[in-house]
Amino acid sequence: MNETLKVQGMSCGHCVNAVETSVGELQGVSNVKVDLDKGEVAVAYDNSTTSLAEIKETIEDQGYDVV
Repeated sequence: MNETLKVQGMSCGHCVNAVETSVGELQGVSNVKVDLDKGEVAVAYDNSTTSLAEIKETIEDQGYDVV
């Protein structure tokens, strides 16, 4: 599955690293790419291993809002 999520609160390289690292560590996630200018996180994942809800929760745990 490929999903692009709108995320608010990301403003710098540290934000990008925090989201890409935390989401990338989830089992079943094969790719994570943050577009800081657009406020988007593109995620490729295996939905039999992880869920979109788990990905959103992981981003929110880093202090950002998924809208």
